Amino acid sequence: MITLGTFLALLGGAIAVFASGIGSARGVGLAGQAAAGVVAEDPDKFVKCLILQLLPATQGIYGFIITFLVILNANVLGGPIAQYTTEQGLFILAGCLPVGLGGLFSAIYQGKTAVSAIGLVAKRPEESTKGMLMVAMVETYALLGFLVSFLVVFLGGMSFA
Repeated sequence: MITLGTFLALLGGAIAVFASGIGSARGVGLAGQAAAGVVAEDPDKFVKCLILQLLPATQGIYGFIITFLVILNANVLGGPIAQYTTEQGLFILAGCLPVGLGGLFSAIYQGKTAVSAIGLVAKRPEESTKGMLMVAMVETYALLGFLVSFLVVFLGGMSFA
């Protein structure tokens, strides 16, 4: 039997991985559609388009890492499961929101930016580095959300043990 607090902590982990994963899937999908059109016209542009398509996938990875930390801190993988208080569970759930929501929205917008950068590659492949930088700028906000979640979930969550 787990406490409400433990359930809330695990719910936070689920939100982190699902929301950031949904954003990454949407962003990678958008970029993939654009990349497929460009590569159909010029197969030599595949690698440049693939790199741009992969960039929105990182938000899903960030969410996975935070969820893994929640699972480890709660000792779900072995031994007695942590029995968090409701306040502790809410603390961890709140800590998961920056990476989940930040990843959801930034991955979608990063995918849209990647679509434009893929259009740039289609017309001027020598400018692909500029397109990658534009797409990477959106990553900054996902990374900030990841860092906040890491600090709250890992460092704050460790104090509950």
